[in-house]
Amino acid sequence: MVLCVKRIHVVAALIPDPKDASRYLVQQRLPDKSRANLWEFPGGKVEPGESQAAALRRECHEELAVELSVGRKLWATVHAYPELEVELELYAATILGGEPRALGAQALRFCTPAEMKALPFCEADLPLLDVLARGALASP
Repeated sequence: MVLCVKRIHVVAALIPDPKDASRYLVQQRLPDKSRANLWEFPGGKVEPGESQAAALRRECHEELAVELSVGRKLWATVHAYPELEVELELYAATILGGEPRALGAQALRFCTPAEMKALPFCEADLPLLDVLARGALASP
């Protein structure tokens, strides 16, 4: 028997702290959502017919109340959770307007890669944390 697993396309933003470029914005998932209370990079699902950049700008506007400039793709992976498969792409991004607010998350914070590794992150993001901690990601 072949299981049909739902696949979603997710985009995330690597947003540096305007005061310290070695720190990046991360958010804690809401307690009533899947992967409750885990940390992740801001972003969300790409809707049908929507570009990755448009999805990232929309998600960050809805969840953070910021206007975003989306740069180039920095990293990508596919991760299989038991109930779904996530195609995750990370983009360089900068905030053009607004101050990040936790509208779609429990908490927001700017963290260094070392600080991120001490937080409980979503499984799909764990390889990215290793890449960031090694400094192996091309700078945004």
